Amino acid sequence: MRFNKNPLITPQDVKPSREDFKVDGIFNCGATKYDDEITLLCRVAESVKDSKDDEVQIPIVSNTDGKDQIEIVTINKKEHPEYNYSDARSIWKEDLNGTRQIVYLTSLSHLRLARSKDGVNFKIDEVAFAFPNSIYEEWGMEDPRITKIDDIFYINYTAVSRFGAATALIVTKDFIGFERKGIIFAPENKDVTIFPEKINGKYLAFNRPVPRAIGNADIWIAESLDLIHWGNQKHFYGVSDSKSWDNGRIGGGAPPIKLKEGWLKIYHAADKNNRYCLGAFLLDLDDPCKIIGKSKMPILEPEMEYERNGFFGNVVFTCGLINENDILKIYYGAADDKICLTEISIERILKTMN
Repeated sequence: MRFNKNPLITPQDVKPSREDFKVDGIFNCGATKYDDEITLLCRVAESVKDSKDDEVQIPIVSNTDGKDQIEIVTINKKEHPEYNYSDARSIWKEDLNGTRQIVYLTSLSHLRLARSKDGVNFKIDEVAFAFPNSIYEEWGMEDPRITKIDDIFYINYTAVSRFGAATALIVTKDFIGFERKGIIFAPENKDVTIFPEKINGKYLAFNRPVPRAIGNADIWIAESLDLIHWGNQKHFYGVSDSKSWDNGRIGGGAPPIKLKEGWLKIYHAADKNNRYCLGAFLLDLDDPCKIIGKSKMPILEPEMEYERNGFFGNVVFTCGLINENDILKIYYGAADDKICLTEISIERILKTMN
């Protein structure tokens, strides 16, 4: 059931990181419990405000004299007719093979904390928890997922740059200080979700590499001994070849949660029209590559006005959820610009599976 006062958090609730920036969206948050609160680590996308109609101003992170700083790149549309400006998220052009090639993102994302005692009313920090600070994050930090293992929170996120979309890792114990561990999956690979415990002596993580020549954007599963070096990749699940809701791309969603019945995995998928929905897998406890059940239809799809319209419409997308007494509180991004909440019982999800 959707929260009746959705959306929970909108761009108007967020203070920009700079006076010359505007917040385009707050969405796709990781979720966990810490210090008797529900903590969301949110993606905040910002762009330069007051741009002229005939130009695009793009914020990126650059390194000058050993220091990271924000640089504003200005593109005059008339001087660059080879670029396509139709997508609100990016500027792109076609390469010699007719493939879309992104030249720049229109916004720069960082990670911002929001906290709540009741899981509904959130206080949002006025400054970033983590801000892009390397050449591999020059276009931003996106879509964080939080996995708690023992007393450490492992936060993986998409590091975006001219080199592609990679997955990086930071760790924290208190959501105050953190340590950067660097890139753990090279481009293009994102939608990584890490299991909260070792299975058969190894850590496991779902990931989503994107082939350029052969294959589809499918989910794979990898293993690690230290959460940094990953290998022994195995294909887990691919996009549908039918006209269904998951025939475009498929990805990680939220980190798996452990039930007596198996590992419950909430994932996202899109069709060829970029309509994003959520589905669910139930996986074997000892071998998560084995699928016990899968939801026949989406457990959540963009139906409400705030899901169908926004920065990029027809999107519901989750990076984090909380299990409270077998009720899943799924925090999800709606239309790429706001955070919403839906609650679904685990029993109901399991009943949707074949």
